[in-house]
Amino acid sequence: MDIQIKPTNVDHEENQTIITEFWLQGFQYSHQYKILLFFLFLITYSATLTGNALIITLVIVSPELWSPMYFFLSHLSLDEILCTTNIIPNMLNSLLREDGTISIEGCFTQIFLFGYLTVTECFLLTIMSYDRYLAICVPLNYSSLMSLGRCIQLSSGAWVASLILTIPASCFVYLLKFCGSNVIDHFFCDFTLIMKRSCSTTFVTETETKIFAIIVTMPSLLFICFTYIYIIVTILKIPSTIGKQKAFSTCSCHLTVVFMYYGTLIAIYVASTKSHSYNINKILSLLYTVVTPLLNPLIYSLRNKTMKSSFNKAIQTKI
Repeated sequence: MDIQIKPTNVDHEENQTIITEFWLQGFQYSHQYKILLFFLFLITYSATLTGNALIITLVIVSPELWSPMYFFLSHLSLDEILCTTNIIPNMLNSLLREDGTISIEGCFTQIFLFGYLTVTECFLLTIMSYDRYLAICVPLNYSSLMSLGRCIQLSSGAWVASLILTIPASCFVYLLKFCGSNVIDHFFCDFTLIMKRSCSTTFVTETETKIFAIIVTMPSLLFICFTYIYIIVTILKIPSTIGKQKAFSTCSCHLTVVFMYYGTLIAIYVASTKSHSYNINKILSLLYTVVTPLLNPLIYSLRNKTMKSSFNKAIQTKI
């Protein structure tokens, strides 16, 4: 049975209750399990903030990390911090207080930030693959093609272009009216579930959003695939075994993050098309919003000798 919050506004012309806030059901467990989940997610969130903030700090203070690859990595870490902060604090509040209410304005803001940061991450991953392509396939011109000015242009372009693309899609959602049940069977404002609570015609909004998602993600993914095909072919032509290993090591971290990111996004999209897969969608969303931002710093720090060396030097200097 749906839980409904007492209505605060009524459309008398249509005789329907207009929703002014949503109830996020989150995780349907007993109080003891919710407390356990609260501490688990709190520890994960703290580790995510610490790991990504550490990467940003190391890139700023360590001269050996003053290169385009780590410059873009710091922007990716910033995006991960903002993405998790958009979702997890509200989820922790709901688990602790057992009050999953969120205003409709807060829900719209969460949807906008989620879309904006997702698009930004797609662009940043694409730029990082382009950077690896230039470094390995065009090494002689790499320094001139990836100057500091060019890096700033590409990174700022990713943030600004994402904002410009996300605003129109968010405006369509903002113009919708929501009525009837205000229960959302999720731990954050999921776009697909929010559309089911609208009493307006959502065909245009859903179609525009799907087209927008395809335009953003597919060219980005295809570009990354093609660049890595060229990268792998170039690496295989390197005569030295050590040279091959070094080239592969610089790309393996980024490629791992790409597979995790796009794999989860595609899985969420497939799961969300099935009405009976809400629990699966929750699990996949947890992977995207909680697990992946936690693993990214670990992947780049544990598998990257330069990053580990910079961390050790920073610790020794501090001591």
